[in-house]
Amino acid sequence: MRIALILEYDGSAYCGWQSQPSGGSVQDALEGALSKIACDDVRVVTAGRTDSGVHAAYQVLHFDTEAERPMNAWVRGVNALLPPSIAILWASQIPDDFHARYCASERCYLYLLSNHPVRPGLCHGKIGWFHQALDVEKMQTASQMLLGEHDFSAFRASECQAKSPVRNLTKLEITRQGDVIVFELRANAFLHHMVRNIVGCLIYVGKGKYPPEWVKALLTGRDRRYAAPTFSAAGLYLAGVTYDAKWKLPGFVEPPLARVLPRIARIGSLT
Repeated sequence: MRIALILEYDGSAYCGWQSQPSGGSVQDALEGALSKIACDDVRVVTAGRTDSGVHAAYQVLHFDTEAERPMNAWVRGVNALLPPSIAILWASQIPDDFHARYCASERCYLYLLSNHPVRPGLCHGKIGWFHQALDVEKMQTASQMLLGEHDFSAFRASECQAKSPVRNLTKLEITRQGDVIVFELRANAFLHHMVRNIVGCLIYVGKGKYPPEWVKALLTGRDRRYAAPTFSAAGLYLAGVTYDAKWKLPGFVEPPLARVLPRIARIGSLT
């Protein structure tokens, strides 16, 4: 049978999602726990890989098993064997033609940025930080130039293994909540470091280093060398994955951290 899972994790202590020979990935921890419940080796397929230090509030995966277990065993049973920073939220048997990666139509990432002169302590590792004041209106203007289907080579890591740099960015919304700036990006798929590279470039615009039109020039120039450095992974969250309704996965929901962390940051800055 094929089982679909939804999980969340704090990526701070892991080398990323993908399994590594030396261990230390989210996938390694999860497959180890699933294998114990199944009493057999389990290998999972995920909707998308996250980098070292990146978090997930709504990661989707599937695996195949011959083990007959109640669905609760794939949630509470697996969670009992997982580190506290990883949790299964939901499990269900699903048709064999479901594929966590190839059936996904859209991914959503959130980036939370503390824009305050003093670095965060309480939210360390859960939120990015930039100390200079940022002009959100200019960042919003620049962000709209990235919408649509484009070659995102200028925002792609040199080690990216994707066959094509073309992606369809359907949403890039930037909002300020007190001292916290929230970036929401949605696309059919993302390139390696694409979100963090976009955020870094928008911060360059926000601090006045370049005008908004610079982002458009980067996009059309397709040269990563002229873009901003890759920004910190700390504030990045895989926030959701969208599928056709026929698969009956739980609805696309706003992760609680999108609401909670900005409130904590506002309280901490006394604004």
